[in-house]
Amino acid sequence: MNDEVTGYIAKTLPWQAEICTKLREMVHATIPDAGEQLQYGKPHFLKNGKHAAVIHVARNKVSFMVFEAGDVEPVKGVLRSLGNGDRKAADFTEGQDVDYDLLAGVLARTSGKL
Repeated sequence: MNDEVTGYIAKTLPWQAEICTKLREMVHATIPDAGEQLQYGKPHFLKNGKHAAVIHVARNKVSFMVFEAGDVEPVKGVLRSLGNGDRKAADFTEGQDVDYDLLAGVLARTSGKL
């Protein structure tokens, strides 16, 4: 575990920290050899030196984004396309349920390309 990532999570609101911690644990359970580092001010998770996922905390939400997701269909209200569709993101607000199993499945699929 990277201390900078731990510090990033520690500076968030309690509900955000809970989501971030569970997302972090999910990433490491899905990609056991994932590296993590703070890049561009956000926790990035890497497999084989390539970006697999990133967590971003804003004032009122937590976002989780996966890379190499061009062949993953968006899920209305849960998973949206970014850029040219090669990245997919999910946004969570306070009190919202997070489907960690769905996200783990997407991450397993996308990280298998790295």
